[in-house]
Amino acid sequence: VQLQASGGGLVQAGGSLRLSCSASGGAFSNYRVAWFRQAPGKEREFVAAIRGSTHYADSIKGRFTISRDNAKKMVYLQMNNLKPDDTAVYYCAASSTIILSNIRRSEMYAYWGQGTLVTVSS
Repeated sequence: VQLQASGGGLVQAGGSLRLSCSASGGAFSNYRVAWFRQAPGKEREFVAAIRGSTHYADSIKGRFTISRDNAKKMVYLQMNNLKPDDTAVYYCAASSTIILSNIRRSEMYAYWGQGTLVTVSS
């Protein structure tokens, strides 16, 4: 499966953005899709994941919502009440084989999009 992330941009603190991850190829509904982010000088970190159920990092819980539209082969990340600490390149990733206990581990995802930059100004 090929992934493409989009929707990043510059937003003020407290604002909102919606990221999109489009997929092509593969039986999309079988894939667990996750969002990760990587800030400058930091390691890539888990943000959220979805297959049937959803899972979130504690740092964004209550502010971000992950959703998917299998018919359109799309996954979305709605980000509200953005903070400067949310500034990062956001990546979508997918796996058809990952088990639930590994969903926060970036190395367990076989497919990655190219990343989209989110910048939150204070």
